Amino acid sequence: MQNGDASRIDVPHSFPPPGLVLPTQLIQNQIHELAKTLPPPRKQNTACDACRSRKVKCNRLPDQDKCQHCFSKNYPCTHFVQQATSEKKRNAAARRPRGISTSSSVPVCMRCGSTRVPVLTLAFFSVFSGSSPVSSGGSHSPVGENCTPPWSQSAFGAPWNSRFGGYPNITLQSNPSSLLYHLFAPPEAAPSDSLFAFGPIKSRSSAYSAWGEMATKLEDESFRIEFALDLVEVYFQIVHTRLPLLNPSQFRARLNLQAAGQRPIISNKQDELLHPALIATVLAWGAKFSEHELLVADRQRNGGQSLLAKTLIERCRELAESTKVHRILQFQHVTIALLIEPLQCQNPEAEHGFHGFWLNSGIRNLLGLQINHKSVMADIKDAETRGTMIFAWWMACLADAFSAFYYRRKPMLDDDDYDIDFYTVDPGVQESIDPGKPSPRDQLEFLGYYSTAHALARISRQIARLLWRPTTDSEGIPLDAALRYSSELTDWRDAHLSKVGVPPNLVANWDFLAAVSACASDAQYHVMWIGLFNAMDDYGIRDDCLSPSSMNQVETVKRKVFEEALNASLRVSALAGVLTSNGYLKLDPAVMHVSIIHAGYFLAHLARPEVQNCIEGLYQYSYAYEETKETAQRIKRAYETALINGPTFHEMSNAVLRPSPRAQVLKAGSPTNGNGVCRAHESMFVVT
Repeated sequence: MQNGDASRIDVPHSFPPPGLVLPTQLIQNQIHELAKTLPPPRKQNTACDACRSRKVKCNRLPDQDKCQHCFSKNYPCTHFVQQATSEKKRNAAARRPRGISTSSSVPVCMRCGSTRVPVLTLAFFSVFSGSSPVSSGGSHSPVGENCTPPWSQSAFGAPWNSRFGGYPNITLQSNPSSLLYHLFAPPEAAPSDSLFAFGPIKSRSSAYSAWGEMATKLEDESFRIEFALDLVEVYFQIVHTRLPLLNPSQFRARLNLQAAGQRPIISNKQDELLHPALIATVLAWGAKFSEHELLVADRQRNGGQSLLAKTLIERCRELAESTKVHRILQFQHVTIALLIEPLQCQNPEAEHGFHGFWLNSGIRNLLGLQINHKSVMADIKDAETRGTMIFAWWMACLADAFSAFYYRRKPMLDDDDYDIDFYTVDPGVQESIDPGKPSPRDQLEFLGYYSTAHALARISRQIARLLWRPTTDSEGIPLDAALRYSSELTDWRDAHLSKVGVPPNLVANWDFLAAVSACASDAQYHVMWIGLFNAMDDYGIRDDCLSPSSMNQVETVKRKVFEEALNASLRVSALAGVLTSNGYLKLDPAVMHVSIIHAGYFLAHLARPEVQNCIEGLYQYSYAYEETKETAQRIKRAYETALINGPTFHEMSNAVLRPSPRAQVLKAGSPTNGNGVCRAHESMFVVT
C-alpha cells in the first residue's frame, strides 16, 4: 500500500475534509424533490369504443345512458360498460387477499380481507419520515370500511402510548431527548437481558471509557443534543445524496430535540411523529461517516474503528425489531427497513452481515401495502407520500435484483409482480422557478437513470434465478442461456452505458455526488460480466447437443465472457483508483464495495498488478465498513499466491490460458501509470 503500510488509516480532524464539497441544504431538498418525481401510474381509460376510436373525450351526460358524443351521433355507447368493468376489477382487487409471494401463506383478516405480514427477511431504502394519514375513500378502497387503511398512522399495530417488551422506556411517543439518553447509554450500563440502560445510573463515566476519552461528555444532555444534530447533518450530506427518501427540512423540523416531556399532539403535517427507530437509524448512519471529535477519539482508541458507531447500529436494529418494523404494514416502516440494510455489515458470512432480512422486510411491507398495484398507487391522495412510495418501490426492486445476482440467491420479485412502470416527463414543460424544486431537465435525467437501471436489473434477476436452481449447480449453465445473457448485456451496454456511465473524460466541475453516482452506475454494469464469468467458472456450461458446432459455440462464449470480465475488472479498478485518490470511498454507503471486491478477486487470481487499486480502495472503505479491510487482505494473499502458482480457475481455465489478441494488449506486463492502472484505461479518467 502507499507509504508501505496498507493497514494504516489516516483520520482527518475536520469534516468535511479539505477540498471536499458536499451538498448544501438546498441541494439536499432538491434531491428529495427529484426522488418524488417518478410519475404516478396512469389511470384506467374508461372511454367508450366510439370515442376511443375517434380519439375524442368521452363525457357523460346527466341522467343519460350515453356519453355526449354518442348521444349527438345516435351511436350505441359502451361508456358505462367500460366504467363498470374497471370498477369491478378494482373492487375485486380490493376484496381479494393478495398473497405476499407465491410461496408464503399470509394470514388474512376475515373482517375486511386485509393482510398481516408475518416475520420475514431483508431491507434497503427509506420512505417519508412522517407520511400523513391518507385513506382511499369511496368504493375503490383497498381495505374494508371498518378497518384502518394500511397507510394510516395507527397501522403501527399498537396504541401510540403502548410499551414494547424489553424497551419499557421507549415508546412511539417517547420524546427525542429521552430517546437520545438511551441510544447514547454506555455499553456496560445495559442490563444483561437488554441492549439499553433503563432508569437512572449513579455514575456512568467509567462505563464510557470504551468509546474514548471524550465519551463522558455524553452524560450532558445539551452535548447529546449537539452531537445528535451533527450526526443528522452528516446523514443528509452523505447518505441522503444516495438514498433520498427523507424530506430534509421536514425531518429537521419534526426532530425537535429541544422538546421536553411527551411529544406534542399532531396538529399538522409538520408536527407528525418521527418513528423512534427512524431517528435511531439516521443517527447510526451519521456516526458511521461523521468526523466529530468524539468519534475521532473513539477511532483513535480502537484501531481506526468506532465502537460507538457499531453500538448505534446494533441499537437501531434492536429498536426496529422491538417496534415490529419488520412485521407491521406502515409507510415509515418501509423507510426504516430499507435504510437499515445497507447500514449493517455487508459480509454475508458474518453473523450480523448481509442476510437480506431487512430488504425482504421492506419489500414485503411494500407488497402488503399494495404499492406494486397501479390502482392502489393512484388512490394515495397525498402527492409526497405517493411519490416517495414509488421511489421506495423502485429502489427496493433494484436492490432485490442486484443482491440476488451478487450472492446467488432467489430474487423475491418477478417481472410480473408489479404493473407500475416508468413514464417520461414532458420535456416541453418550462423550467421550474422554485429553487427548491428540480428542473424538468433534471427529472428527465433522473427518470432515464432509473429506467436504464431497471433494464439491467431485469437481466440480473433472470441470471440470479438460473444460478439459484439446483440443476444449474449439478449440470451446469445451459449453452443457450450463456449466449442469451452475454448478448443481452452487450445490447444494454450499447443502448445505455454512454448515458449513465463515466464519460471518456471526467469534467473539471464534477463534484462528489456526480462522480460517485456515475462511477457506481458504470461499475454496476461491469460487475455483471465478472459475476457471469465466476458463475461459468464454478458451474461450467452444459451442452446438450455435443455437436462440433455447439462445442465451438461453448469455446466462443467462454472467450467472450472472459474478455469482457477482464475489461470490466480493469475498468472497475480504474474507477476505484479515481475514487480512492479523492477520498470518496470512505464516504460511500455500501454502493461500490461489491464491484470492487469482485474485480479485486478476479485480477488477483490473474496476478494482475491493477489489483492494487482495489486493495487500496477497500482499505479506505474500511473507515465505515470494517469488514472490507479483511477482504482486502484476502485479495492481497490471493494475488501473491497467483504470482507464484499462476492463474487459478476451474471450468474457465482453458479460456484464461488462451487469451485473445485483445486480452494480450491488457496483459500483466502492460505499462502502468504508477498507481496500478493500465495505461490502456488511464486516458478514460482525467480528474482535475
